[in-house]
Amino acid sequence: MDLYEYQGKQYFARFDIPTSPGATADTVDEAVAVAEAYGYPVTIKAQVQVGGRGKAGGVKLAFDRAEAEMHAANILGLDIKGHVVTRLWIETSSDIEKEYYASFTLDRSAKMHLCMLSAKGGVEIEQVAEEDPGAIARRHVDPLDGFSIATARELVDEAGIDDRAKEGVAEVLVKLYRCYVEGDADLVEINPLILTPDGRVHALDAKVTLDDSAAFRHPEWADWANLDELDPRDRLAREKGLQYVGLDGYVGIIANGAGLAMSTCDVVEQVGGEPANFLDIGGGASAEVMRSALELINTDDKVKAIFVNIFGGITRGEEVANGIVQALGGVEIAAPIVIRLEGTNAEQGRAILESHSSDRLVSLPTMLEAARRATELAGGVVR
Repeated sequence: MDLYEYQGKQYFARFDIPTSPGATADTVDEAVAVAEAYGYPVTIKAQVQVGGRGKAGGVKLAFDRAEAEMHAANILGLDIKGHVVTRLWIETSSDIEKEYYASFTLDRSAKMHLCMLSAKGGVEIEQVAEEDPGAIARRHVDPLDGFSIATARELVDEAGIDDRAKEGVAEVLVKLYRCYVEGDADLVEINPLILTPDGRVHALDAKVTLDDSAAFRHPEWADWANLDELDPRDRLAREKGLQYVGLDGYVGIIANGAGLAMSTCDVVEQVGGEPANFLDIGGGASAEVMRSALELINTDDKVKAIFVNIFGGITRGEEVANGIVQALGGVEIAAPIVIRLEGTNAEQGRAILESHSSDRLVSLPTMLEAARRATELAGGVVR
């Protein structure tokens, strides 16, 4: 789950990471009220989950009420790379002497956490990595060892952080690591982390991605589920609790288990088709879950055929068949459905489907045959 900047700063505050004081606003009047309360000058920022806000006109400095009103009016409703601004963050402006970059994330190949720190903040870290890779200090962190203030100071020296900022940056790094680990995040990033003329170090921006698999430990995260930012298919999938990834093809995929779903995508490509999605209904999917999956696939107008690939273990064949029948009875499915059903109670499931068999509902015994038929029905060229 990606947080907006203001949510990220609220998350930082739980771990005593210093940020600029501010508040959100959804209207021009609210924005002016916040600016008046905190005192000018203030920075008015568009809250969208995409980079390049400043270049797009989504970040403005206001020195008085008239400017606050003008900028808020101009930013609200602004389209930034397909994201329409509906909320603003207004914070007290900061004088900046230097800008740095700091982050923690997981390096999966090394199976350790990774800290990155650079004295070149305020620009995309990818740009720094490309133009001056030596400007980024990196340190792998063993979760068992943790990240100490001594390690932070070593990294600060390696990154070439200014003397006046060294201790402040080291302290922020330790707090940022706590936020990353104790806060169950996949990524925490500050860009820029600033040094002010009076020697203070604090986060001017916040990027936080939370680990969805840890949501059971954080019921408060439910208030941060940014469904507005999702593709309609992803939004529906999240609402229904389905594991879904949209792709660009035309054969809809439904399978029980992530491994089988990936294999199904591979087989569809092998026979010449193009998967429209990855959709895992899980190991013990009920008839209602199957119905929800079909309804979700049906919302994608690129899908020309649906391939349901089930190998029953704890998922029973008759439950799958009942789910398909329920979906067909309650929803007008636009695409033909090809089913490969094997495993637990598969015979009962196939018997249930037999009475509904047609050129729009086909059952085939093998994954390869079903993939070919689904690709044919979708209008693809079968190899």
